[in-house]
Amino acid sequence: MKDLKARHVSKRELVIDDYHGLKVADPYRWLEDDTSPEVQKWMEEQNRDFQNFASTYPKRDEVKNRITKLWTYPKAGVPRIEGDYYYTWRNDGLQNQSVLYRSKDPKEKGEVILDPNTFSDDGTVAVLTQSYSHAGKYLGYGRSKSGSDWETIYVMDLESKKDTGDVLHHMKFSGLTWLPDDSGFFYTRFPEPKADLAVAKDARNAMVYLHLLGTDQKEDKLIYKDDEHPDWDSNLYSDEEGKWAFLRISFGTLFKNKLFYRPLNKIDSPWLTISDTFEEGYRVIGVVDDTAYIFTQKEAPFGKLMSIKLSEGGPGQWNTVIPDKGEMMESARIVNNEIICTFLHHASHQLKRFDLSGKELGIIDLPTVGSIFDLSCKQDSKEFLIQFSSYLYPAAIMRYCFTSKKLETIYSPEIDFKFDDYETIQEFYNSKDGTKVPMFITRKKGIKKDGSHPTLLYGYGGYNINMTPGFSIRTLAWIERGGIYAVACIRGGAEYGEAWHRAGMLESKQNCFDDFIAAGEYLISEKYTAKERLAIIGGSNGGLLTGACVTQRPDLFGAVIIAVPVLDMLRYHHFTAGRYWTGEFGCADDPEQFKFLYKYSPLHNVKMSTVYPPILVMTADTDDRVVPSQARKFTATIQAADGGENPILIRIEKSAGHGHGKPISKMIAEMTDLFSFLSLTICKA
Repeated sequence: MKDLKARHVSKRELVIDDYHGLKVADPYRWLEDDTSPEVQKWMEEQNRDFQNFASTYPKRDEVKNRITKLWTYPKAGVPRIEGDYYYTWRNDGLQNQSVLYRSKDPKEKGEVILDPNTFSDDGTVAVLTQSYSHAGKYLGYGRSKSGSDWETIYVMDLESKKDTGDVLHHMKFSGLTWLPDDSGFFYTRFPEPKADLAVAKDARNAMVYLHLLGTDQKEDKLIYKDDEHPDWDSNLYSDEEGKWAFLRISFGTLFKNKLFYRPLNKIDSPWLTISDTFEEGYRVIGVVDDTAYIFTQKEAPFGKLMSIKLSEGGPGQWNTVIPDKGEMMESARIVNNEIICTFLHHASHQLKRFDLSGKELGIIDLPTVGSIFDLSCKQDSKEFLIQFSSYLYPAAIMRYCFTSKKLETIYSPEIDFKFDDYETIQEFYNSKDGTKVPMFITRKKGIKKDGSHPTLLYGYGGYNINMTPGFSIRTLAWIERGGIYAVACIRGGAEYGEAWHRAGMLESKQNCFDDFIAAGEYLISEKYTAKERLAIIGGSNGGLLTGACVTQRPDLFGAVIIAVPVLDMLRYHHFTAGRYWTGEFGCADDPEQFKFLYKYSPLHNVKMSTVYPPILVMTADTDDRVVPSQARKFTATIQAADGGENPILIRIEKSAGHGHGKPISKMIAEMTDLFSFLSLTICKA
């Protein structure tokens, strides 16, 4: 590694910022310039060094072949009920992008409607937004290139299976809300960007427009904008019948929003107020006979369901339908005059039925401890469909029929893996402050707790995102090779309600790191593994997690994976979507928030001459959510500071974004590289 370390000496420049009287150096600011030839050269050299290191693993081809074989099985998403058809995304096995099929029986494959693999030669164009018109005549869908959050919207005539010629630009995170007669739809867009950068700057001034089919986007009618608040987001959606339009105004990622409504067919009538403050969050789950059912956490940290009568004269009184149950209500849907709710119980899902008055009708038994990742239904249908999975339960499609009161499996994948030889258990450990934290541990049955097993510990800890059990090929490939896979359900999610989330955000963010460090200490003390064989992994906010943990406890881990990470907590809000995250993290422009951000910011807490464990930073050159410059600057910083001989490497994916829409070929290559790195570090004899 000595020769490699010599090459990893990046240029430093004299850049100093003044934060409320404190001078902070930023010597690698030049690495923020995505289009600079110097930065491009830096990335090429770093990528070459990583590939040279990973290629030294002698069983690399064997690992890739096994991962490919595990991945080669037919997959299916949850069918969408639209008109007389079920629309299902399916993958034969190794197709880079799944293909949309249509059939009259959800158990049948049917005919191809849309194949994104035809959009590009390398599979890097994916479909994100999808919206079917009320009568099921049209499909509006968004194409995303190279993992970008930006989309271009197209419309398909589902009778002819041809595009109509309607094309809409400058959209991200926007749904499409169709007019009742299928003549057009509402959508949210941003102004045309002023610059074409490798990683586009984020837009402001979200605007709601109405597009009529067969017209140019330039002719679309402006429905709503707010010039006084360019950072606020606005989205328009409707009830299932298309009678009422709802306008949701929000800022950031916290569940807090304003909510207005009016008749959908009166687009020039004034908006009527349901909530005109950002004090709480409101989400309409459905409307029955002009009564809107709305989820909120107002005075209900675990969530509750309220109802309110809608009229053109204004809303009626609030009524509680399903009160706070003391366990997180993660989702709710109306179908067959019932309310189907998903609750969290110690970080796994329970499915419960209620009538429209809130009376509980019973629990729908699920196959095992696991997660419901999607629920598809129409309000007036006699069935709903879900996707269910767990660590050792491949994603299956199940249908609940209200006449039979039974949940049946209509699709279950077959994978070349001996599932019966493995198990998932849940254990609880104490964090630094005594808080009890749940952790899922997946392993081969009967293994001895002797500290000899390579262990991969995953965490996230933020944005209300819950770490419920989910299926992945990475887990199978890891435990099959003798490893243990652990997931710590640390604070910052909502596994135990809003209090659990708030205990891991803003000035309490350190709790996330303490929880994760304690998870590693627990795995070692219980002799699941030893520190030399313990690797931690996290992506995005989870990359912040692993980045902070390695700077705070470099002695605890055998290897660290930091993927598509937020690492510069003083400048993250200046780039793309970063401005949305200040409610979760805080902002260095605020002198009080600067103090706690600076205290844990991974980039600013790298210490000179410290012996760091092997580190692999992973990012993508066109990630326009968490810009890759954060990964580049952190890598250069820790390479220069490291006082040991362990590999400190970065892998930069080409033509890829934050992770969504990534072609399977790229995912297999990425996993092969990841396993090669781990095999050369924590798995070595």
